[in-house]
Amino acid sequence: MPVLLVLCTSQISVAQTDNDYDMMAKGLLCAGPMVSYSSWDNYWEGTLKRTNENLGTVSTKMYSVMGNYGISKKLNFLFNVPYVQTSTSAGNLKGQKGFQDISLFLKYMPVNQKLGAGKIRLGFIGGVSTPLTNYTPDHLPLSLGLGSTNFTGRALVDYEYSKIFLTISGAYTRRNNITIDRTAYYTTEMHYTNEVEMPDVASMNVRLGYRGKSLIAEVVANHFKTLGGFDITRNNMPFPSNRMIGTSVGPSVKWRVDKKKRLQLVGGSDFVLSGRNIGKGNTYYGGVFYILPVLKSTPAKSQN
Repeated sequence: MPVLLVLCTSQISVAQTDNDYDMMAKGLLCAGPMVSYSSWDNYWEGTLKRTNENLGTVSTKMYSVMGNYGISKKLNFLFNVPYVQTSTSAGNLKGQKGFQDISLFLKYMPVNQKLGAGKIRLGFIGGVSTPLTNYTPDHLPLSLGLGSTNFTGRALVDYEYSKIFLTISGAYTRRNNITIDRTAYYTTEMHYTNEVEMPDVASMNVRLGYRGKSLIAEVVANHFKTLGGFDITRNNMPFPSNRMIGTSVGPSVKWRVDKKKRLQLVGGSDFVLSGRNIGKGNTYYGGVFYILPVLKSTPAKSQN
């Protein structure tokens, strides 16, 4: 799909993310590699679902180094450094490869208390993502990213009863304007500038599943929409400031392999169900994470 990749959000759910309850205890670092593959051959041109023989199947491979450090019991620092490679199975458009956007987030979970027979947790997450390289955003659907610096704020509520949990969160992302390599462009009117105004993004994430000591299994649903933009015009290429709307769902699993819970394996998938000006993509991902005590006196296991 036209690329809208942020830290561990719309397309991928991983070990510790900005939209789940999972936290690291003070002095612990959980880090490791993550690999994902996404592809689509159907996409929405506005509301019209279609294929394009000049593109065939559009695919994106992403290799990330991700991590989560426990500053305190209630405050975590998350980071993500992704390397992206795009390609098509038909046509003459050339794919791109390179580092995309570094993401840095703080997750604060101030409330963790009993509510009836279960537990409720409340959290607030904020962070920034910005391009690591001078890639070309005006090459959709094969761009590495959209080229903007993004500021995201999220509120989260998690309720757990007898190892069954429900997590709901909502986020707002403020996106800075970008510049492209042309002196004029057309949206719904002519713009004689190389600066593109990027619409902000609102998103929602719902997670329902089982949370045990060694296994977390869940179904994750995502919905996002840009707060502005315009539709792809008939038989034209996408543009960075297009209106984008998407709803997706998929399973996610995390398994703490060893008895000390240091080694963690994660995996899952995400399937786009409906959208506007995006591809009907299928994403598959997997990763290996290891917990290390940065502070020598800290036991190497998560606080969950």
